[in-house]
Amino acid sequence: MTIHAMATSVHNTDTAYRGHMTGKRPKGYLQGNDLKQLIQNAPLISIDLIIRDNDGSILFGRRINEPAKGRWFVPGGRILKDERLGQAFERICRDEIGKRWRISDAQFIGVFEHFYANNVLGAEGISTHYIVLAYGIRSDSDIRPPKADQHTEYRWFKSRDDDSDIHEYAAAYFDHM
Repeated sequence: MTIHAMATSVHNTDTAYRGHMTGKRPKGYLQGNDLKQLIQNAPLISIDLIIRDNDGSILFGRRINEPAKGRWFVPGGRILKDERLGQAFERICRDEIGKRWRISDAQFIGVFEHFYANNVLGAEGISTHYIVLAYGIRSDSDIRPPKADQHTEYRWFKSRDDDSDIHEYAAAYFDHM
């Protein structure tokens, strides 16, 4: 089953913000040179949402932006400066998939590291290093993402072998659920 996001895609995350429900950037949201300095000098801390439906399939979105542009990846996002873990989880769930889940609704799966040769800004010679906190959550398959800032479409996959465009880092989550 394919779930298409319900809005026009935004291709430049340097100026785009996923907080479409409020229309304003939260404290700690970085862009431009500030984000470039962070990516160049430190790992980014993020949350990945491993959402399983009743059949055991995992929800993936086809990425609009680098890193992993054009590949299937699970929804997720960066934790912002001064943002509590629970607040980040709730914001990411709301902004990425339109659900109001609390971190207590999820199961902590583990810490993962993702390394990419490129970055969201397209800055030459700057790699991206993520420290990822992965959380699993059960949901029905009736998810309607509110806006296409990160993914062009969404689809449920039962295994890593369902599509060759599933990114290796996201495919690894099949082994941890």
